[in-house]
Parts: sequence; C-alpha cells; structure tokens
Amino acid sequence: MSRLWQKAVGLFRAFWRELVKFGAFGGVAFVIDSAIFLWLITGPMEDSHVKSRIIAGAVATLFSWVGNRYWTFRHQRTKTRVRELMMFIVMNLIGMGIQAACVFVSFYGLGLTSATASFISGNIIGLGFAMCFRFVAYKLWVFTGEGDPSAPRNAEQQVVDEPR
Repeated sequence: MSRLWQKAVGLFRAFWRELVKFGAFGGVAFVIDSAIFLWLITGPMEDSHVKSRIIAGAVATLFSWVGNRYWTFRHQRTKTRVRELMMFIVMNLIGMGIQAACVFVSFYGLGLTSATASFISGNIIGLGFAMCFRFVAYKLWVFTGEGDPSAPRNAEQQVVDEPR
C-alpha cells in the first residue's frame, strides 16, 4: 500500500503545477462559457439549448487554446501551431460533445427544460466529465512538442529539479 501511495504522490508532484494552471485558466474559460450559454438560453436562443451549449463551448475553446498553449503547457507546445490547434479543436469537440450529451439527456430524456437544469447538466456535470477528458487529451495528444527552452521539458523533470 505504501508503494502505491508513493507512486500516487509522485504522480501528483509531477503534474500539480500543470493541474493548477489548467484549473485556473479553465476557471476563466468556465466564466466565459457560462455567461455566453446563459445569455443564449435566456435570450436569443431560448428554444435551442443544445445549440447554445455548442456555441458557448466554441468561444471558450478558442480562449482556452491560447491560455493552455502559452501558459499551462508552454513547455510542451508543438512547433506546428496548425496541427496543435486542429488537435485542440478535435479534443474540445469531443469535450463539447460530452457536455452537449449531458444537456440532451437532461432536456429531452429527463424532461428538465428549465435554463437552470440545462446549466447544471451542461456546465456543472458535463463540464466535470469533459474537464477530466481534456486534461488527459492535452497531455497525450495536443501539446506533445518542445516549447519554451527555459521551461522544463516535461513534468517529470520538474520533480527532479525541485528540492524535497
């Protein structure tokens, strides 16, 4: 058990900075996403909750790419921005699909048609699932190259360089 615990602590130490940055920037993106989504479902698109969820997610995705590329994963960004952006968009489309599916189930499957129910299903429950998926996807498939030469090349190097 203690060996397993040591491995878990080591993994957390390796990724804690990225997790904090990812969470902080994700929090700002959440505010942007939520504000747009609530505005759309209570105004110009009140009959289109799923489409509103997708539009709000698209705007927040572009904001998030800039932050994650230049701050959270700057030590792993790729030299080809186009490939990185395309992979980021694909992973975020999957994440938006997760969120939209939660709104779909809530709205059409459970009959919870209020703006509050759609917000909770898409921006709380769906976002939680999508956030976990996105962090792993960014680490494995999006930000895979060498970036800022002054930044550590990978999270494991941070652990080695930190005093214990």
